[in-house]
Amino acid sequence: MEKIIRYLGEQVKVGCDDKCNKAWGINSRPKMKLSVHDEDDIVWLSDTDIKKDAPEDPHTYEGGDGKPSTDDEKPNKWCVRECERCAFANKDGKLTLPDYSKKVYNQPQKHGEK
Repeated sequence: MEKIIRYLGEQVKVGCDDKCNKAWGINSRPKMKLSVHDEDDIVWLSDTDIKKDAPEDPHTYEGGDGKPSTDDEKPNKWCVRECERCAFANKDGKLTLPDYSKKVYNQPQKHGEK
């Protein structure tokens, strides 16, 4: 899904992979700590590592919006502020979505990732 929305007073393109059943929210997505010395050195687990679907209501809200339950609700504030599967286009208009078919590192440079 790609849409142009108004965000912080600007027109921006946002998109997602439409896999809401796999969307936990960035603060709730299962992850592993990789360092005892750096609390920000984490890896979010891949969809295949997580054996179950995300909850329909992860009990996180943004501006009163929760995780959408229908296509008509997308994208809402929860999507653009909380959903780990949502991304903004860069200045060139190119939209690169996160790929949760594999683990996603918070500090990829420490783990041989780009």
